Amino acid sequence: MFDLSLDFLNLLNKMRIGILADTHDNLPKTKAAVRFFNQRRVDYVMHAGDYVAPFAAVCLEDLSCDFCGVFGNNDGEKKGLKKISRGRIKQGPLRIELQNKRIVLVHDINTIDLKNEKCEIIIFGHTHKPEISKKGNLLLVNPGECAGWLSDCSSVVIFDLENLLAEISYI
Repeated sequence: MFDLSLDFLNLLNKMRIGILADTHDNLPKTKAAVRFFNQRRVDYVMHAGDYVAPFAAVCLEDLSCDFCGVFGNNDGEKKGLKKISRGRIKQGPLRIELQNKRIVLVHDINTIDLKNEKCEIIIFGHTHKPEISKKGNLLLVNPGECAGWLSDCSSVVIFDLENLLAEISYI
């Protein structure tokens, strides 16, 4: 059973999802990601965890579209993050269906059993390394770290859901 079904978005001919993770309280980089997603006119944004503090999630309110997210292993004040996001940040994994594509959003991919997930796409973070790969019939998408603390590179992904094409962008 999928947690979230966004049927109203299924009406769009070409749905583009903005994906970010590991923002780690870096407000300038998070704001840059929000501006980037707004300029690219994405239809929805998914955050794969590690906001860290509630104030870091406030930037997401400036998105021109809706968003959802999951907690990461460095998110200490979960109650505050839930409140700031008005419930859009949840304990992962979060199972979402968009345009008849089943997506699992999780922070650490090692916390789920890939063989038993009934989905086409897994979006994750945690490693701070961008990755777009196939594992059997699964498309794995990791946007890398938005914060840029570890790699000195801030990256996000724009994902064309209709064509299953993901593009890493450095912001």
